[in-house]
Amino acid sequence: MQVERVKYVIWAADFDRAVRFWAETFAGQVLKRNPVIAEVEIAGAVIGIHSGGEGKRTWTGISLQVADVIAAAHEVVAAGGTLVREPEPENGEPPHLAMCTDPDGNDFMLTRRRAAAPAPGAT
Repeated sequence: MQVERVKYVIWAADFDRAVRFWAETFAGQVLKRNPVIAEVEIAGAVIGIHSGGEGKRTWTGISLQVADVIAAAHEVVAAGGTLVREPEPENGEPPHLAMCTDPDGNDFMLTRRRAAAPAPGAT
């Protein structure tokens, strides 16, 4: 089977707000938009936004890797999203994870690339 493209679809109770949130907050490009569905490309991945959602909180499995989780979390909140789990330092490293929710209740993660662990036995 030759897969032509993969996209992840989320539901939006407020379609226009959802398209604006995902495109503007994450510097996405709107590839397609009609009254029912929009496609927003973010860092090469496509998120489909479908109208008719109920606005209920839903885990999406979407993870967005960013350089600075704290700054990105502030941008999510400024754009109308919420933080479910604040970014916190872990094992002496800067925060690498923030759990967020978009204005339509879609949960997603912000992550930071973690430092590579030394190989076992390395000094």
